[in-house]
Amino acid sequence: MSRPVAGVRDKTLLITLPGSPKGAKENLEAIIKLLPHACSQAAGANSRAQHAGGVKKLEAEAGVSSSASASKPDDHHHHHHHGHHDHSHAHGHVVPRAHTSPSERPPQSNDPNAGPTRRYRESPYPMLSVDEALQLISQHTPDPAIIEVPVTTALVGSVIAEDVYAGEAVPAYRASIVDGYAVIAPETADAGPSTKGIFPVASITHANEGGTLAPLERGTIARITTGAPLPPNANAVVMVEDTILATTTPDGQEEATVEILTGEIKPRENVREPGSDIALGSRILQKGDVITSVGGEIGLLAATGTRTVRVYKKPCIGVLSTGDELVEHDDPRPLQGGQIRDSNRPSLLSCLTSWGFPVVDLGIARDTPAGELEQSLRDGLRGIGPKSSADVIITTGGVSMGELDLLKPTIERSLGGTIHFGRVAMKPGKPTTFATIPFKPTSASPSSSAVQQERESKLIFSLPGNPASALVTLNLFVLPSLHKLMGMGQRQQQPSAGTAVSVPLGLPLVSVTLAHPFPVDAKRTEYHRAVVTASRTDGRLYAMSTGLEGVGQRSSRVGSLASANALLVLRPGGGKMDKGALVEALMLGTLVAED
Repeated sequence: MSRPVAGVRDKTLLITLPGSPKGAKENLEAIIKLLPHACSQAAGANSRAQHAGGVKKLEAEAGVSSSASASKPDDHHHHHHHGHHDHSHAHGHVVPRAHTSPSERPPQSNDPNAGPTRRYRESPYPMLSVDEALQLISQHTPDPAIIEVPVTTALVGSVIAEDVYAGEAVPAYRASIVDGYAVIAPETADAGPSTKGIFPVASITHANEGGTLAPLERGTIARITTGAPLPPNANAVVMVEDTILATTTPDGQEEATVEILTGEIKPRENVREPGSDIALGSRILQKGDVITSVGGEIGLLAATGTRTVRVYKKPCIGVLSTGDELVEHDDPRPLQGGQIRDSNRPSLLSCLTSWGFPVVDLGIARDTPAGELEQSLRDGLRGIGPKSSADVIITTGGVSMGELDLLKPTIERSLGGTIHFGRVAMKPGKPTTFATIPFKPTSASPSSSAVQQERESKLIFSLPGNPASALVTLNLFVLPSLHKLMGMGQRQQQPSAGTAVSVPLGLPLVSVTLAHPFPVDAKRTEYHRAVVTASRTDGRLYAMSTGLEGVGQRSSRVGSLASANALLVLRPGGGKMDKGALVEALMLGTLVAED
């Protein structure tokens, strides 16, 4: 009737047996064959890999059996044993596939020091759908931070963190909306003389800084320019087109009298009342509004005298390439052996910069288990010298199954991070990895050094090393996370019907018509690089592949994204999608007009 009690402290397995000799003996006999497995688990072995074959495999290895093992074996991980390179199905590129099951393979480890004989022979990470991956990214992306900044053009691209109200009315005074003459117009037909006739010009009012204006006396007029304040007593403005010069001053330089040709001028005609554009205290921007480059939002803030505004802080993004084979793209020396130029880092940095995010170039980290990769990641998280600390780190390479693919074990073992997914059922980009790392920020001031600071979560996106895969997954997975970090989607927009709709994050989604047949993958959704054009004939959007005949869209083909402005979402199926089919497209850039 007694049972053993077990637990783990650090990497030590603790087992408490019953006090009676008989009970201790029976319980020890029941667990002793499972101790090797338990000890390897306590030492840090990956549970996903060890359990990949199911309970029956573990029992068989330990030499034990149970009635429960007669039930259906756990086949949760027996799926999607594709290779880890995204090649096209056509053009002579056969999709790699494994011919063995996990139960037929020896124990595996994610310890880089274990050597190639113990490295993973298959990914221990379950294959997720794109939607599942996006959900995990959203779930683990922190809420945005709020900062207060001055109103300058540097605000473009930022998201307002709280409603903004006008501190000044626009205009602040009664202003003319035309060039002409300020007059005193009768409120009614019998309230005074008509505005028609010849009147002396009493004063001149320009739209510039000036002192106190003299009140306008009845029977006189004041020349006025657009935007200038009306003198006291004036209540309307006559357009200059409705007047003619009557007489000039003796020197001939100024108007002495002007004839107004119409008596139809009504009070408040051609006049902007104070606050008629923007009322004092009215809401001019809402929480969640984006400061666009069009200039309207900056104009509102400037016009109302708003000097500072609270916005969501844009995350700083660090970009790191990994691999011994990489050399800088601008290295003047000729390539040798298996060297390749690092095209991913410049591509990702330019894309992130075009989105308006501050970036940090973290360089190239070599494939050395001794810790260069770990040090590069730590330097990116904390910031070194003049370089800012990164809120998000994007790496490329090192996420497949080779013995030098060290990113995942470095994140898990060295940095104490959590990998939320390591494989996605998509093409290209299958080995895409998303992780979070606990990070304790440095104290902001000496006074806060004694305060125990909580660890914050920083994000790592480990993208495949193939150029097309890296850029596709940057747009598909990283951009929605950055949008959330910078506060986009923080408010519900109210369309005319009055129903609240959420602001989508990431790339805009449209429907396009295929301009020619497209092949589709049998099992994975493909994000096909394409050029979408707007037809002037029928107003529809048409998509053409950037793949070259005989080459296709292999993930290693750099040029497939050079002219692309969209990613077509081609769902799994058999054969191909016909010309004229309607599919979804994620827009990377601006539409191309039909020739």
